[in-house]
Amino acid sequence: MRELDNYKAPLKIICLTEESVETLFELGVGDQIVGVSAFVKRPSAATKIPKVSFFTSSNLKKIVEKKPDLVLGFSDIQKDIAKDLIELGQDVWISNHRSISGILKYVRSLSLMVDRKAEGEILLERLENQINKAKAFKKALNHRPKVFFEEWDDPQIVAIQWVSEIIELCGGINISKDKSEGLLAKDRFTSHKEVISLNPDIIFACHCGKKVKLETIYNRVGYTKISAVINKEVYELEPEIFLQPGPAVILDGIDILIKYFEDWSQKK
Repeated sequence: MRELDNYKAPLKIICLTEESVETLFELGVGDQIVGVSAFVKRPSAATKIPKVSFFTSSNLKKIVEKKPDLVLGFSDIQKDIAKDLIELGQDVWISNHRSISGILKYVRSLSLMVDRKAEGEILLERLENQINKAKAFKKALNHRPKVFFEEWDDPQIVAIQWVSEIIELCGGINISKDKSEGLLAKDRFTSHKEVISLNPDIIFACHCGKKVKLETIYNRVGYTKISAVINKEVYELEPEIFLQPGPAVILDGIDILIKYFEDWSQKK
C-alpha cells in the first residue's frame, strides 16, 4: 500500500479569513472548523464558532490550544501570522489568489485538501452557472454603466481584481480597471479628482470593518458633477459578499450587480 493511501483529511481546521469558512461549509465540512476570524458573517452558523483571529493579527495561544490539523489564511498581509504559526509547529496554507479564475482554483484545491472532491465539483458547477448567467445578462444589456467601486475611503482605494472582474462580467465598465490589477493595496490608491474626471454612472462603496455613510459621498467636494451623484445612484455593498475571494462574490454578488445594472439600464 502506498503512503498516500493512508492520507487522512484534516479534521480540525482554523480559518483566519472568511472565504475559507464559507467554502468549507459549502463542501459540507463546516463542523470541522474550530476557530474563525472575528469578521465572519457567512453562513450564520459560522458566527457561533470561537473567534481566534483578526485580519492582521491572531491569538496564537488560542489557535495552538485548539490543536488544529490545518490553518487556512489569505494574502501577503497574513504572512507574519503564518510565519509565527509555522514556528509553533502548525500546518498553514496561505492562498493568494486575486481573480475569478483564482477563486475557482481555490475551491478545487481546498475540496481536494479536505477530501471532498465530489462536493467540490458540484460547487464549481454552481459557480460556473452563475458566471454564465452574468455573461448572458451582459450580452443582453442595452446600456453599460460606468462604475466606481470604493473599497476604502481614506486613503481612497478602488476595487480589488476579482471585484473588478465581476463588475465587467455583469456588464459594468470599471472606471478603475487598470488600478484594480495592482497586487498591493497601495497600487489601488485613487483620488477624488480622478473619480470626478471619470464621471461614473454608479458608485458602489464597500468598506471592510465599518459602515458606509452615503451622505458623506454625496457631500464630497466636486462630486455634484458626477452622474452617479446627480442621479442618486450611490449604494453600499456588503463586504462579506464582495471583499472575500470565495464563493460569495460569485454566488450572490453576481445577482446583486445584475439587479443594480438592470435597474440603471431601464432608466436610460
